[in-house]
Amino acid sequence: MTDSETKYYHHGRFSIAGGILPDAVTAYRTYGDPKNPCIVFPTSYGSRLAGQVYLIGPGKALDTEKYFVVTFALFSNGESSSPSNTVRIYKLTLPCHEIDLPTHQPAPQDGPFFPAVTYEDNIRAQYTVLTQQLHVQRLRCVVGFSMGGQQAYYWAVMYPDFVERFVCICGSARTSPHNYCFLEGPKAALLNSVDFKDGHYDKSPERGIRAFGRVYCAWAYGQTMFRRKGYLKGGYYNTLNDFIVGEWENMFYPTWDANDILTLARTWQMGDVSKLYANSAMDLTIRTADMKPQSTHGDLEATLAQIKAKGLIMPCKTDLYFPPEDSENEVSAMKGDLGKLVVIDSDWGHMGKYLLSSRIGRSAFTDVTDIAGGNASEEDTKFVTEQIIEFLK
Repeated sequence: MTDSETKYYHHGRFSIAGGILPDAVTAYRTYGDPKNPCIVFPTSYGSRLAGQVYLIGPGKALDTEKYFVVTFALFSNGESSSPSNTVRIYKLTLPCHEIDLPTHQPAPQDGPFFPAVTYEDNIRAQYTVLTQQLHVQRLRCVVGFSMGGQQAYYWAVMYPDFVERFVCICGSARTSPHNYCFLEGPKAALLNSVDFKDGHYDKSPERGIRAFGRVYCAWAYGQTMFRRKGYLKGGYYNTLNDFIVGEWENMFYPTWDANDILTLARTWQMGDVSKLYANSAMDLTIRTADMKPQSTHGDLEATLAQIKAKGLIMPCKTDLYFPPEDSENEVSAMKGDLGKLVVIDSDWGHMGKYLLSSRIGRSAFTDVTDIAGGNASEEDTKFVTEQIIEFLK
């Protein structure tokens, strides 16, 4: 079974790093029998729930005949609570002196007013859905790619007695300074576009979003892929510019909201499992016990050394912003043989061909073969699938 309808869990009033959402919503899908061991597979940057099926199903890495698979949408991906779908509770339509204003009106939450949200906020919300709605008592594994891989690390750190294993594909436990700087480039292209209007746009800022995609695209692949003209996709594209427009401009426009893109990028930039709740605006005196800064605050090695779950860490050898060197350091910090490092041998960089199938929103593509580039994609998928299956034994 690889089909599931999207469900929505309403948290009600929910505190996040930058403030409070009066009615936070987490979007999710489930696959398989709830009686089987549970695996969580959260979304990454630029992905939606429908795009997660590339690893889900009978015989795949996340075999639905063996596991109960739950996919979660990140806050700000347009499915869970996001700038684009959060309705402002109160909007002024008349001059203030003509309205009998009720007291204690919440601040606007829509568009550019949406509060900053962190990985911690996402994981707390996902944990609530699992335990309160789905009645999951323990996770067999958390599997994630890119931002999903970073979430896998957060799960292992935040709920050490709840998670047995985790798989991080092309991700990291901390967003490096270099990774942070890379994201500033496409963000700046969008923020400074003439149609962005500081986030108060009346229609989707096409110029800004397309500029975002163009600036982003070179970072997603290894240089060797460009050198051998892999971007032509065996004749699918005629030129490099065709590829940039078809793969990257059309990935984000028109299916992605500009404020969603920026808020999600901010979540990515704040990633650091050794600094839980460091970016939260909530006063320390009203935080719950599990929201206090950890004793290893700021010490990544010490934080990773406290992980109890077994981890499979799979960087791509040509990833420009989640390089294998970072993964090597993280695995070496984990105790004993808990961490296993397996490098994906691909020149497709962060977008390791098989992983392109997790992206949705490109009007030109309708199936995995088209998106990923044919047989080579099947080889990469087979490699990763075999590694995950073996790890889950």
